[in-house]
Amino acid sequence: MFSSSTVVQDYESSSCSVVPLSIGEYLIERLQDYGIADIFGIPGDYVLSFYSLLEQSDINVVGCTREDNAGFAADAYARINGMGAVCVTYCVGGLSVCNSLAGAFAEKSPVVLLTGSPGLKERLNNPLLHHKVRDFRTQVDVFDKLCITGTELVDPATAFQEIDRVLEMAYRYKRPVYIDIPRDMVNVIPRTNHHYRLPLPTTDERALQEACNEITALLNHARHPMIVAGVEIHRFGLQDDLIHFAEKNNIPIASTLLGKSVVRENHPLYIGLYEGAIGREEVTEYVEQSDCILMLGTFMTDLNLGIYTANLDPRKCVYATSEDLKIHYHHYENVPLDLLLRELILRNIRPGTRFIDPTVREPESRYLIDYSARITIRRMIDRLNQSLDDETIVIADIGDSLFASTRLQTQGRTEFLCPAYYTSMGFSIPATLGAQTAMPGHRVITICGDGAFQMTCLELSTIVRQGYNPIVIVLDNAGYGTERALHPGDWDYNEIHRWSYGELTKVIGGGVSHRINTEEEFDKALKAALTDDNQMHLLHVELDRRDASETLTRLADKMSMRI
Repeated sequence: MFSSSTVVQDYESSSCSVVPLSIGEYLIERLQDYGIADIFGIPGDYVLSFYSLLEQSDINVVGCTREDNAGFAADAYARINGMGAVCVTYCVGGLSVCNSLAGAFAEKSPVVLLTGSPGLKERLNNPLLHHKVRDFRTQVDVFDKLCITGTELVDPATAFQEIDRVLEMAYRYKRPVYIDIPRDMVNVIPRTNHHYRLPLPTTDERALQEACNEITALLNHARHPMIVAGVEIHRFGLQDDLIHFAEKNNIPIASTLLGKSVVRENHPLYIGLYEGAIGREEVTEYVEQSDCILMLGTFMTDLNLGIYTANLDPRKCVYATSEDLKIHYHHYENVPLDLLLRELILRNIRPGTRFIDPTVREPESRYLIDYSARITIRRMIDRLNQSLDDETIVIADIGDSLFASTRLQTQGRTEFLCPAYYTSMGFSIPATLGAQTAMPGHRVITICGDGAFQMTCLELSTIVRQGYNPIVIVLDNAGYGTERALHPGDWDYNEIHRWSYGELTKVIGGGVSHRINTEEEFDKALKAALTDDNQMHLLHVELDRRDASETLTRLADKMSMRI
């Protein structure tokens, strides 16, 4: 169960709360302290009192069409903003968010799940209240498995302390957390003096220094060093430190699929995505021929490692995350990733001289339109590459939307969002809502397969209601293209009903639609969408059902034998 046993024990006192606040008011104040200016969700009777407080506060409440969509939106918001929140009612709302929160946990996105629940007095004698399933703690038990920690605010004497503890855990560990507030506790004002205490992280200084000594020695003896940057570089805000370290020591950088755009992809030291055998052969060889590989903030997932085709010798690798540090076969504890990187910047390391052959990098797009040719996913990506700038956020759903997008060259950093580890279909449309809420001045280009689109597309209604202007590209091949590639054959279960996707703009009362079959039509639609930043544009791209990117084809070759 959720408990305080995971809390760091070393504290220092900070300022105390002076103005008497209710539990609900204090929770809202602390959310704002962590930079949460927007909350996604759907109201329900068990959380209406808290929703009223939210609406009276400076926090912008974004009502969504489904609870799981609200969770996806909060996840994307957190990835960009640093922390996000979703607020729903008891069980029917909370349990609907399970999939979204599971993805946030798997991919280290700090989402705060706020949920109302029956009042404590209502629970006497265990009545059969609506939304209840099994017992009153069922929802708490479920989120014990999906969050890093959580709390039920059932005791006014400890409510403020519990709020502080849980929010600090989300911030520190970049994982989702759970806060349950019974509806008769929202307006309760605790009769205690409360001091907010900031937990200090645990660091073993001797281990930090010894680890840095070992890494420094390895780099000074290496002829072909390499950095493989992962998503934690983004989650912990270490992009500038990574670039400083790489530039100071002239070390080339690759990124993992989940960490795509963690550094800008036109940086002179950046060589591309490392994906094992499913990635570009030139990048794979360059990384695997390295004699010292710093894997910084990298998750060792099957997709990140090219379905375990990555050939990385542990004797050449330093594996450093927020939770672990391994150097070859040595294991160090309590060495935070941020402190490790900042200490390495200070070390006297011999600058590398490794040459980056231009053929290693993704070739620059030399797209020339073939006006009458039928559009393909590869050519669509080539055309998109010509239009990306440092104000563009790209969001890709799972499937060939993601695999094809590996060839997109984002111009800024941390501007590519995808569920590349948890791989939940339907992420991209509600994530578009979250991303544009976090950065309304940036243009979002969303790439979504038709199967994923049918799952969560009605969140376009909220996007239109909010006045946002994404460019949403629906890849229509009438089915689950990735499954077709992984398990060849005419299987009916991979077919889906074909929609007239552009007609949704009429249903939701906003946006412009484009139906596309040829390269000329795609070029015209993209130009029109980029020129018009006042509204959403939906590009319905009709593809051959057998069309697939090179990355998906390589993935299918590696996975099909297991399926």
